[in-house]
Amino acid sequence: MVQLPRRQRKIQYSEGQLPPEEPEPEFLAPLENMTVTQGRHVSFTCVVNHLGSYKVAWIKSDSKAILAIHDHMVTHNPRLAVTHNGHNTWKLHVSNVQKNDSGTYMCQINTDPMRSQMGTLGVLIPPDILDDEASDTDNAAPEGGSVFLRCQATGVPEPAVLWRREDSRNIVFRHDGGREKLSAKTFDGETLLLSSIQRADMGAYLCIASNGVPPSVSKRFIVQVHFHPLIKVSNQLVAAPVTSDVLLECYVEASPKAMNSWYRDTDSLLTAGAALVAGEKLMEGSKYEMEETPLSDYALLMKLTIRSLEKRDFGRYMCASVNALGKVEGDVRLQELHLAPKTTAPAPARHDKARKKPSAHDKPRKKKKKKGERGREEEGDGSSAEEDGDEGDSSAAAGGGGGANGNGGAGGGGGAAWFAPHTTIMPASGSARPPWVTMLDGAASSTGGGGGGAGSGGGGGAGGVAAGSSLPWRVAAAALGAWALARQRRRL
Repeated sequence: MVQLPRRQRKIQYSEGQLPPEEPEPEFLAPLENMTVTQGRHVSFTCVVNHLGSYKVAWIKSDSKAILAIHDHMVTHNPRLAVTHNGHNTWKLHVSNVQKNDSGTYMCQINTDPMRSQMGTLGVLIPPDILDDEASDTDNAAPEGGSVFLRCQATGVPEPAVLWRREDSRNIVFRHDGGREKLSAKTFDGETLLLSSIQRADMGAYLCIASNGVPPSVSKRFIVQVHFHPLIKVSNQLVAAPVTSDVLLECYVEASPKAMNSWYRDTDSLLTAGAALVAGEKLMEGSKYEMEETPLSDYALLMKLTIRSLEKRDFGRYMCASVNALGKVEGDVRLQELHLAPKTTAPAPARHDKARKKPSAHDKPRKKKKKKGERGREEEGDGSSAEEDGDEGDSSAAAGGGGGANGNGGAGGGGGAAWFAPHTTIMPASGSARPPWVTMLDGAASSTGGGGGGAGSGGGGGAGGVAAGSSLPWRVAAAALGAWALARQRRRL
């Protein structure tokens, strides 16, 4: 305990008087223990009654250094200060608390014996990770080798260290040459050993230190695994027509990073079991577009787009990948795709609207013949009483009209026709069907006999044979012709 000099007192007493007793100084409250985070501010309070002419001093016990006496600073630390409220309270202030400020502080009165009380200051320090140059640089190994990572952290209280992968995948631990393995999301400890390492173990690993004092801190370690390049071609044969654009692709794995190229019309030259690329190296331009799409830390997709294919563009293409550990190639064959000529499908037949029955004004007027001319015509040998029907369209022909004479001569010969479905056929005159009749579904072929002649006042006969679908309108047409002929004769 630091001893302060006792004050010297001169007391004069008169004869027969006893000196009065002075009350001794006393502490009214204990000195509190304080715990603060590094960088904060803290104050110790010392309350003393009946101090009188005594003095209050502040002392750091572990170093036995006098910090202040009464309201005067002894130490030259700018972060320390002392205050007095003018009555019975003294305070020691510590600003921007640091680790070396932790320890025991004493409020002391220079009585005989000395009176004092003590309080401790605890400083909480957030975690901090120490720099380790070896861990920062030596994080690469060949496939099948080992990588050792170390993460040292300090803080108060002592921080805990946890490892995890940045991409949230499991950390894989292999033993016995890789024959046994375990995996976990996290691993506790300052060191992490990855043995029998594989390319899938590549990536970023995080070391996280925490001790309950914010903030937690982390450090990023990049693990590299080196191996010979690998190429996979999913579509080794690609076909495309002339004038089109085509896309060729190669999947590549390599570490360290490889140089990737495309070649066309190449030949493989085998030297000591390794293929060497021979051919024209393709360059980026209007004809060729090249792109590399990263898939992981060690894998990517090579893409080659060939624009406006010509005959000379067809052939063999190669994708090549080269790094410090080796070289590999992949083949893609591009061949012409012959497209069948385009044909136009026939348009479906449409339904024509049924024609209206012609009126009396629409019927063609026949020229009236003289009586002598009619007689000569009737006496003919089977000549037609009416003109033969006109031909319809290119796909139909109507039968001719029947003849007539005084003795009932035989009728004219029949005709044949084919009709497309849903088509309205314009009838020929005579025995052709009336214009208001519309053929519906199906195609029909028919033959019909002409109307028979009739004598004076007698009716003619009609007959017909239908092939395919029955066409009763032909029979009706023949009968109509015979009826018209008989009516004309009655007028005569």
